[in-house]
Amino acid sequence: MSSRSPARVRHLLVAVRGGGHSIPGFSTCDDGIVIDLSRMRGATVDAERRTAVCAGGALLSELDDAAQSVGLVCPVGVVSHTGVAGLTLGGGMGRLQRKFGLTLDNLRAVELVTADGGIVRVSAEENPDLFRGVRGAGSNFGIAVSFEYALHPLGHPVTHGTVVHPIERAGELAQLFVQMAETGPDELWLGFYIRLALPVESFPPGIGSRPVAAVSVLHCGQPREAERDLARLRAFGPPVAGSIEPKPHLATQRLGDEAAAWGHRFYMKSAFLHSLPEELVDQAAGHAHGIPQGAEGEFGFWAAGRAIAQVPEDATAFTGRTAAYWMGAEINWDDPMLDGPCREWARVGMADVGRFAAQGRYVNDVAESHRDARSIYGEGKYERLIGLKRAWDPDNVFRLNQNIRP
Repeated sequence: MSSRSPARVRHLLVAVRGGGHSIPGFSTCDDGIVIDLSRMRGATVDAERRTAVCAGGALLSELDDAAQSVGLVCPVGVVSHTGVAGLTLGGGMGRLQRKFGLTLDNLRAVELVTADGGIVRVSAEENPDLFRGVRGAGSNFGIAVSFEYALHPLGHPVTHGTVVHPIERAGELAQLFVQMAETGPDELWLGFYIRLALPVESFPPGIGSRPVAAVSVLHCGQPREAERDLARLRAFGPPVAGSIEPKPHLATQRLGDEAAAWGHRFYMKSAFLHSLPEELVDQAAGHAHGIPQGAEGEFGFWAAGRAIAQVPEDATAFTGRTAAYWMGAEINWDDPMLDGPCREWARVGMADVGRFAAQGRYVNDVAESHRDARSIYGEGKYERLIGLKRAWDPDNVFRLNQNIRP
């Protein structure tokens, strides 16, 4: 961005919009300039080199489709209309993370338009210090206009789905979730949820709209391997609802699109955990009874570790590699009158379980702590990021984010 650009001359706020999925709303602004990358779309794949190149405004669906057309995959998020830019620069959690790592762990290079209007290529060989910083705090240093990713073979169906059990079995199901996360293969991702049984018509009488406990899985190995590794979950007992079966990877990537469609109101808070104690599960189950009527809320726990933990903590700005689980309190609704009660439900719920949290935050989830990014990265990393910010954006042109103050 040239020093003579309208934004810099007039000291205007700058928002950068890729996919537009920013939870805090950083992809737009009032009384400023929105740099919209939505016309910079597309993903191309080199099957021989197992790499993909995406434009700055590309969506996950474009990367998924291009990679799967030649039997390859990049680990990305779980809503296909998410932008690759925001997801990657903040981390990139998803259902392939235990096998292939975070999205940013598969980033080979990125091209940035910097605050002075220059274009730089950033990789392990070119500007390596900046490459470390953009992987986890990338929105602070420039506008990403191109990404290069490493890809992995995945040419067969995955085994994916969810089993739902009565809330009374939440503790037992949580224990099984932990056991399977600890002893299962890297190919097995699991999520444990406490939520309302909605929509009502999808559940037996007496279950709909009540709190329930659920486990979701995605096994990216061969189906016969998945059946072996999921035997304990199937033996847990007949669920009140269940959907685990082989399916195309691309089908799993679109299952959350409708729930995350534009127009809904949404709020969340999250944390990393080293363990999943019984007391935390009990507290989450108790809070599920207080979800405001007319809203859909849940406490979710994702198994982490494995490939994520294989990357040294200091290799990237992302903080949380030693965590065993990610935990989020998420809620969505449509009635504006529920804005206060729904936000309060998530805030109170996370405050009550906050003492179990490990150091660090997943930056893409942080909606309210952007005034003090130290809580996201920790003191040591934050001080190094300040040095990078002073070198690449000393005037803090790119400040509409979880901001590193120069």
